[in-house]
Amino acid sequence: MGVELLLLMFLLLQRKTYVKGSCTFVGSVNCEDCLQRGPHCAWCSQENFTSLIHARCDTPSKLQAKGCNINFIEFPTSKLEILQNKSLSIGSQKNNTDVTQIAPQKLALRLRPGSKITFTMSVRRVEDYPVDLYYLMDLSASMKKDLEEIKQLGSMLSEKMADLTSKFRLGFGSFVEKPVSPFIKITPEELANPCRSVNIDCLPCFGYKHVLPLTDNTERFNEVIGEQRVSANLDTPEGGFDAIMQAAVCKEKIGWRNDSMHLLLFVSDADSHFGMDSKLAGIVIPNDGECHLDESNEYSKSTVMEYPSLGQLIDKLVENNILLIFAVKKELQLYQDYAKLIPGATVGQLQQNSQNVLQLIISAYQELRSEVEMEVLGDTEGLQFSFTAICHDGTVVPGQKKCSHLQMGDTVSFSVSVEVATCLKKVHHVVIKPVGFQDTLEISVEAACGCSCQREVEQNSSRCNKGNGSYECGICVCNSGYTGLHCECDEDKVTASDCKRTPDMESCSGRGNCYCGVCVCHPSSFGTIYGPYCECDNFSCQRFRGLLCAGHGDCECGECLCRSGWTGEYCNCSTSTDTCMSDDGVLCSGFGECRCGQCICTHPGISGDKCERCPTCGDACSSKRSCIECYLSTMDWAGEECKEKCKTIDSVISHATDFPEDKSVSCTLKSENECLITFLLTTDEYGKTVVYNLDQKDCPELPNIPMIILGVSLAVLLIGIVLLCIWKLLVSVHDRKEVAKFEAERSKAKWQTGTNPLYRGSTTTFKNVTYRHQGKQKVDIIMGSY
Repeated sequence: MGVELLLLMFLLLQRKTYVKGSCTFVGSVNCEDCLQRGPHCAWCSQENFTSLIHARCDTPSKLQAKGCNINFIEFPTSKLEILQNKSLSIGSQKNNTDVTQIAPQKLALRLRPGSKITFTMSVRRVEDYPVDLYYLMDLSASMKKDLEEIKQLGSMLSEKMADLTSKFRLGFGSFVEKPVSPFIKITPEELANPCRSVNIDCLPCFGYKHVLPLTDNTERFNEVIGEQRVSANLDTPEGGFDAIMQAAVCKEKIGWRNDSMHLLLFVSDADSHFGMDSKLAGIVIPNDGECHLDESNEYSKSTVMEYPSLGQLIDKLVENNILLIFAVKKELQLYQDYAKLIPGATVGQLQQNSQNVLQLIISAYQELRSEVEMEVLGDTEGLQFSFTAICHDGTVVPGQKKCSHLQMGDTVSFSVSVEVATCLKKVHHVVIKPVGFQDTLEISVEAACGCSCQREVEQNSSRCNKGNGSYECGICVCNSGYTGLHCECDEDKVTASDCKRTPDMESCSGRGNCYCGVCVCHPSSFGTIYGPYCECDNFSCQRFRGLLCAGHGDCECGECLCRSGWTGEYCNCSTSTDTCMSDDGVLCSGFGECRCGQCICTHPGISGDKCERCPTCGDACSSKRSCIECYLSTMDWAGEECKEKCKTIDSVISHATDFPEDKSVSCTLKSENECLITFLLTTDEYGKTVVYNLDQKDCPELPNIPMIILGVSLAVLLIGIVLLCIWKLLVSVHDRKEVAKFEAERSKAKWQTGTNPLYRGSTTTFKNVTYRHQGKQKVDIIMGSY
């Protein structure tokens, strides 16, 4: 009993880690189908547990609650097994084969579909790790000066790398272009010396040539560089991708070590051909990604196979743990785009004549050593991997599988989650490793989809109606021609139409199984399916705000049956009118109808939850003004005119005073004659407005018209007299100024008082200037006065 309780506790704890959901499903007809419903589902193989097959598939706790013995519950769990876990190496190692830079090294995973297993792996770069650098150079004619510049590169590079590693090796290879038209000129003279047009002696064009295997003899590297000669081709792009492919896959000839960091330095001043560019030369055979170096270490398939595609290059570089360094003069942006697609690739720009190539190599090496980026290889179909980086400074970055700015000896960790969505047909083998590392984590992944009870099948079991089926995992799997829970029905005697409501409908409405002509409805997590043909349920009715029948009714075969006090298609309408009453106790303020507990305003222009807003109506008191003023002006309520006005506003004037004041509204109005009118409003049992306690006070006295007229007249007369006096004063002042001015001018006169200064004589004398004589003659013309 103690073992059973312990097993049950384990199952319940394991259950909490899974996503909850429904396990009962029409497709769950056996144990294996049930387990694929989700990682939280289990199968009960206990005999006679239930008459419904689908009820055997549920969560472990529910199966236990239904009476299934814990020993008969099939509930495989996800499991992780560590097969190899060596400790990470610390410091420099004498024997590179014993270096461990990643832990653990081997895992075995057994996963339920839909479940997830998370583990942690650690990575540390060891000090003084071996480095292999292969120098792959473009030897087209434009690189002639660059070739001369690097003649002592081997010695200088060896000195610089000695500070970083004591196990450094260097190799050399060169490339130009495919030696076929239209990439080169094919006349005999041009084939022998493609540089003859510029009076330079150079080598015939070649695709790729492996010159020097990786060696620690830097002097030999310098000698090889000194022996190289350039060649030439016609078009600008070169055949560099052919060379990269051969340098990556020809491991033995190049000399790549298994326990070293592989660096491939690509030096060029132009773009590279790739993919189907070679079709221009009639080359149509795809690149096979294999090594094709002949006895002279030249690429023998250069004129036969196409250039490799970028995808092929990426696969081979990753497969052989090669880190590519692009050192280019031109097309920098293009190579940066290439580097974004190639794991671990870096790009640097060469200066004139490759003067900075040494610095580029050192910088690229330091950059590559300062970061760790994980990659997943192998059979990953059907598997999902997610990473969380835990870098050296403790920074946790979900969704990232890269750490940067590392120092030698720093340790970083990655939390890796593996999930399988469906059952796997075979064991999958996957490798997780840092880009450029030789060390790997090997993982075998197997899906836990089977049931242990399936290994104990009783063929033609007596439990299945005298051998009409096989007994497997608590149920009968009927032989052909038989059906039913215990294979008790002969299919020839039972037709599928017995379980169909109409001939064109599905059997049992598609929501049940037909056993011996009777529908057995499927269980549902939403509710109950019932009816002779499983045509009804208690969960398919309309919902209001997410609640079935608004929570105020019961769902019966697709229709809402509302409870008392509710109505409507969704049972969302209340029959109560309490919510429609206005503050003064009037239903919808008298301007609307109450529907579903809400006021529907029927008068134009009226709004509000209780139709209380009416811009054209005024308030309740002002709306009674016409009726009240008519009554006060005539004091004759029986008058037809006042009756009509009060009837229009549905009001009555009452002299009674016995109305309840707590249900009355006090009103105050000012009439046209400035009188203050006070009254109370209430509502009678018929809904009419009653006006009572009507009073008029504080009326102003009428004005004294004769006194007003007299006062105005006297004021007009007084104003006229004042204006005349002012005019007379102004005229007198002006006259005095004119007299004074005349007297002043007369006193200034300089003639005698007896002589008229305005008089002028009537005689005028003229002189004829044109007349000439010895003597002078005067002519006096005496003109009479006019």
